[in-house]
Amino acid sequence: MDTTFDCLKMLPFLFVAFILIEALEHYSSDFTAKALAKVGKAGPVVGAVAGCVPQCGFSVMAANLYAGGIISVGTLLSVFIATSDEAVLIIMSNPERIREVGVLLAAKVIIAVTAGYIIDIFFRNQIATVKESGNLCKDCGCDEEDAGIWKPVWHHTIRIFIYLFIFTGILNLCIEIFGIEQLSKFLLGNTIFQPVIAAIIGLIPNCAASVILTQLYLNGAISFASVIAGLCTGAGVGLVVLFKMNRNRRENLKIVGVLFLVAVAAGMIIAGVAGR
Repeated sequence: MDTTFDCLKMLPFLFVAFILIEALEHYSSDFTAKALAKVGKAGPVVGAVAGCVPQCGFSVMAANLYAGGIISVGTLLSVFIATSDEAVLIIMSNPERIREVGVLLAAKVIIAVTAGYIIDIFFRNQIATVKESGNLCKDCGCDEEDAGIWKPVWHHTIRIFIYLFIFTGILNLCIEIFGIEQLSKFLLGNTIFQPVIAAIIGLIPNCAASVILTQLYLNGAISFASVIAGLCTGAGVGLVVLFKMNRNRRENLKIVGVLFLVAVAAGMIIAGVAGR
């Protein structure tokens, strides 16, 4: 009953939010792609801002642009790090926690911009290879161009509702059996190593990862530092598209490795500063 009530409360908000997000993505995706292609040295900043939009569409776009040699590896990773999938929407669906959205996004942007520039300055030659410009994929599998916004809105809303219902039910059952403190201990709660577990969960190439991490955070099972680490690796299907479009598998693995290390380092630093 608690699971059903909690999820139904979120449903109207999720639906309205997805209308706004799909409209933004539908009408501005071409503009964003062109902007990312032309920003040059400002790439990590623009990438981080674009990644803040709570959808996986921009991480997919960035993976395609990188595979086509249009953007740098630092810009690609800044988008991946800033991406949070549906985490922002889920937190905003809890009015008493809505203030935390600004802090979360600010932390992610700072991490994304900093990491993007460091990677472009010091590691670009070790990761990136020369590519032919313009090798972009028009069909990322995330949307249908002729479907308008209503079909994707319903699709995303229903999918996220199902994920929320299943995981919230499992989480409520675990809390009922073990208690929130014991569940937190299972996840290395109150230790500096919890961000490692969260970052591994975030690598799941699906929006379910952001749902799991956000619900664990909202229920107090993981810390703010850990949810940041998990959401920094949570690039959603962007990682899948990267491996699909960029044929250099070794390069892709290096990118995933750097993404994981940045996320864990950021989580540990925040945990150390916060004393958790």
